[in-house]
Amino acid sequence: MTNPIYPGITLSNHYRIVRELGQGGFGRTYLAEDAHRFNEPCVLKEFAPQVQGSYALQKSEELFEREAGVLYKLKHNQIPNFRELFRVNISDRGYLFLVQDYIPGQTYRFLLDARKRNGSRFIEAEINQLLIQLLPVLEYTHSLGVIHRDISPDNLILRSSDGMPVLIDFGGVKEVAATAESLFAETNATPAPATRIGKLGYAPAEQMQMGIVCPHSDLYALAATVLVLLTGKEPHQLLDSYTLNWNWRSQCSVSPNLALVLDKMLAHGPGDRYSSAREVLQALSGNPPSVPPSQVTQAPPELQPIAVPPPKLPGIPVSMSNIRSQEKLPAWKMVLLVVAVLSSMGGVGWFAGNYLLNLQSKVQKIPVATGPKRQQEDALHDRFQRLEIDDKFYNGYVSLVDETFYKKYPELGGRLLKEGEDDRNWREKWQKIGDELLDKLENISTNARKRLGSYDASDISRRKAEVNKLNLSSRALNDLADAKFFHLFPEERRDRDILNLAIGQIWQAISSDSLEALQAGASIESIEFENRASSKTLKDNLKPGEGKAYIARLAQNQTLRVNLQAPRKSTLLSIYTPGRTKGARALLEDAEGLSWSGLLDDAGYYEFVVVSKSSEPISYELNLAAE
Repeated sequence: MTNPIYPGITLSNHYRIVRELGQGGFGRTYLAEDAHRFNEPCVLKEFAPQVQGSYALQKSEELFEREAGVLYKLKHNQIPNFRELFRVNISDRGYLFLVQDYIPGQTYRFLLDARKRNGSRFIEAEINQLLIQLLPVLEYTHSLGVIHRDISPDNLILRSSDGMPVLIDFGGVKEVAATAESLFAETNATPAPATRIGKLGYAPAEQMQMGIVCPHSDLYALAATVLVLLTGKEPHQLLDSYTLNWNWRSQCSVSPNLALVLDKMLAHGPGDRYSSAREVLQALSGNPPSVPPSQVTQAPPELQPIAVPPPKLPGIPVSMSNIRSQEKLPAWKMVLLVVAVLSSMGGVGWFAGNYLLNLQSKVQKIPVATGPKRQQEDALHDRFQRLEIDDKFYNGYVSLVDETFYKKYPELGGRLLKEGEDDRNWREKWQKIGDELLDKLENISTNARKRLGSYDASDISRRKAEVNKLNLSSRALNDLADAKFFHLFPEERRDRDILNLAIGQIWQAISSDSLEALQAGASIESIEFENRASSKTLKDNLKPGEGKAYIARLAQNQTLRVNLQAPRKSTLLSIYTPGRTKGARALLEDAEGLSWSGLLDDAGYYEFVVVSKSSEPISYELNLAAE
């Protein structure tokens, strides 16, 4: 059957389909434009498309709103917002769509595959950063009773605007889709097998076999994801199918502390794992809880079933004193025993399983550190705010400081810095790097700094359109932006794709300033030749990181000679053609050579860009001769 949803079609007079992003077990996913939000990009997910009939679609919609409505309440910078659910009829067939925010960036699966092609993997410093940035997100969702259930490299996106990991594709959506299909499928349809949410190898055994999920289920999947990123191997290649032990240490080298943390997150018995994201963060910092969760005496939390199939049942009262008295019975076997007994009472085992596995602890907020490390970070944040940089870029800023710090001091092996005297010197070095980065950001205008964390591909397109009005190409604009960027960040490789990284936000801000300088006439000059055969000599000065663009209207079949006189290895010269009758191209691009001559094969505005790569101010002389 031909898919009636295609690029260009508008659904519900609201969402214009741009392209298909992928296809899963419960329908396709599309990139769309929201006509009610100035064509802002968004994601449409088909929801239970196998369910047909107006009654079934209505009931499916009600089920979704009732059972998974908590997803609408998730308001976190690293989780796409769930906007709405809507129904639409296309070609006499009903569809349900879930609308979510679109996150520009690449999945960690894409990033890993790219690295594997180059023979590399993720390193420990990157993994530590990923864990530090993602565990607070899980703590937040778990505090609301929401378990993701499907964490994997495919469901994590590295957001291009700030380099932060974003958690996508919550398993609760798939759970409700499966439930709707089983309840409201057409009567002559073949019953679908029971659906377990999660990926084999990433989800723990109790989730895949019994559907039991808890916060530590997500922690298990996160650790499995980390091992895949570190080793480049899939779980089935690392997991012993007989013993269910993970054999990964021979595949990569990490610090002893991180290895112990990952092993505990991946423990086969749920009772042997960390019970909360907070515990993992404390363990990573070298400050494990002083009292094991199993020894904490507290009243049991309220029963809160987590996104499970109907029917809904009241909570099951359980005597914790009786449970705790069974000291000789292992916790995991005890849970299975109680679940089995309760299952005979009318199908309440699913609820009891979730309840009992969640009794170890309720997710608590991470206590705010008050030591020297926190004071140093606060000092940086205060200066960050004085520069009028939006807080949405702060995580990206910290990630850049971390990246520079661990590259400069590889002997740390990416380990987290601790409070106390032992790491005081390291913390001071970290803060110094943070201050140095802010020093560099002071070279960017206030208006451009304010938008850090918000730049995206549309800004690149807008600048290209604006610079074209000046008879310049975006290549010339990029040359000017690169000059300042690589002056401020000489350690960056020129062949590195930075636009999808946090550092790319800084390049975009610099590019924005470069465009404003061109529009103000500060870094552009138009050359007028008096007749067909004439020459011009142009002199100017450049500070480090500065550049200047020249445009000259020339005719086809003219002979052009260009000579740049400047201190040795102090400049780069580029010459670009108009591209009117032939494709635009570079006659010279970032060339250290100072001369060019040749016959012009196109007519229009030729561009000449001179940029400084010197650490000192320079003077230059550009000679152009056209015949």
